[in-house]
Amino acid sequence: MREPFEYAVIRLVPRVERGEQINVGVLLYCQGRGFLGARTHLDADRARALAPDVDLDAVAAALDSWDRTCGGDGPARTMKPGERFRWLAAPKSTMIQAGPVHTGLTDDPAAELDRLMDTLVR
Repeated sequence: MREPFEYAVIRLVPRVERGEQINVGVLLYCQGRGFLGARTHLDADRARALAPDVDLDAVAAALDSWDRTCGGDGPARTMKPGERFRWLAAPKSTMIQAGPVHTGLTDDPAAELDRLMDTLVR
């Protein structure tokens, strides 16, 4: 049986004041399956084309924190998966941001996350 899910594209915005961005990942939450996950991929060449002085190590660390938050590490350990999704997907004025939240139906949230990564990021 297919379940509704929500997802948001994770974006790198190296200079927030300019608003330029590249897609670096996807965040997906499926309440019915108890699934929350993030997949990320940082293309160094694309990031440097947008901002030659971008600190790629800092970006990679920030993206890793999204994955850890999905798993309930750190301050998120007391939060339910839906709360963690809302926290990550909330609008931010930081270098790593989630885009608008979209919805769909799936019978396999992990496979859907991989499909969205291939379609929207890689």
